This record gives sequence, structure tokens and C-alpha cells, in this order.
Amino acid sequence: MVMIIFLALSLLLQGALAGELICDELPVGMCAFSISSSGKRCSLETSDEPGVFQCKTSEILVHKIREHIETDECITACGADRNVTGISSDFLFDPIFTAKLCSNRCLNNCPNMVDLYSNLALAEGKLLSKRCKAQETHGTPRRAMSEFQSSGIAFAPVSAPLASPVPVSAPSASPVPAFAPVSAPSASPVPVFAPVSAPAASPVTAGAAAVTTPPALSPMGITAAVISALLLLHQFCSF
Repeated sequence: MVMIIFLALSLLLQGALAGELICDELPVGMCAFSISSSGKRCSLETSDEPGVFQCKTSEILVHKIREHIETDECITACGADRNVTGISSDFLFDPIFTAKLCSNRCLNNCPNMVDLYSNLALAEGKLLSKRCKAQETHGTPRRAMSEFQSSGIAFAPVSAPLASPVPVSAPSASPVPAFAPVSAPSASPVPVFAPVSAPAASPVTAGAAAVTTPPALSPMGITAAVISALLLLHQFCSF
């Protein structure tokens, strides 16, 4: 306790001389629930090394409080834990924690804690003041928590009324498959570049009918023809 106060005072003195309080420079034991000079909340986070923690600057901005290190008295009075990692609204659903958070000792003396959890409750669509009022009304934390959980939620899904299904009859049609293949008419295969036989033609001379060439005579035939011609000539001369 004395050591924490001494460290806090030393840090505040150092911050006053340096002009700012930086979350990343805070020791692990003073990180949670602290606020830097820029107004951003400090958050205790795990490091890459197992079992080792480090203080980091979160993106949660506080508008009215700067350079604040929460005291042990407020940590105890509000039911918080300085060794908790991260900043979460899960504790708002713990009836024991919220009972201490809504106590007069916390509400009246610890504005930093009240501001933090009021904003976390608002992010869940709930009001911390309504939760604390329910605790005053019902007296028991569990009954107050039941009412708190049943309160309005900002992003609650809205269910539409169910309607009786009405079948709609579509005109019957022959099923036509989408992108059905179209069969081309069958055709006899025609060979490409098939040889074509030209019709045989009779020998034709220019400007005349076709003339048949006589077959060539053998030497014996020529001799016989000459003899026949001489005989005919002899008979003609005899007349």
C-alpha cells in the first residue's frame, strides 16, 4: 500500500516535471484504470512472452479526467481488480461486482471508475444509473441484476410476425434445362480435299468430230496390202 502510493506520487512528480503521463511507461502494478495526459485510458495487456504483462494505451478517450492513476481505495470500494487485462464490460453482469460499483462509497468517491463503467454499460445499450437504482429498490444484487439484464438493449433484434405460407401456383411448363445443349443435324461425313475423278473424254480435234486412229499395221500386213494393190492395178490394166 505504502509502496503503491510512493510510486504514484513519484510518477506524478515525474509527469509534472516532464509535462505528460504516458501509459506505455507505467509499471504493470499501476496500469489498469489509469488515464494518460492525452486523456486515453491505460490497459494492461499480455505480451508475446508467456506470463509477462505490459501497459498499453487504449483508444478509449476520457473527456473530463487527465493524468490520473486510480487509488487502491477506489479499486477496493468499486470491486475492481488492478491485475485485470483489457477493458471489458463483462463485469457489469456480475451481481457481486455491480453491488460494490453501485455502493455509495464508490459512486461518491471514485468518479474515474463510475465514468468507465457507465460508458461500458452505455455501449451495451444499458444505463448504470438504472442498475444502481434497481439495487436500491430491490435490495438484493441478483434481483437488481435480473432487472438490469431485462432492460432495453440498443441493438436488440426485432422479429417480424410470422405469416401463414401461401403457395403460389405457377403455370406448368415443360422443364427446360438452362443452357441445354443443342444437337446439330447429322450429316454424312465429307472428306476435306477428297480427290475428284474427272470423266474420261474421247479425243476431239479442233472444229471436227471425233476421229478414231487406225491401229498400226505389222510388216506382214503391209506386204499383203501392197500385193493386193498390185493385183487390183493389173486387173484394171487388163481391161
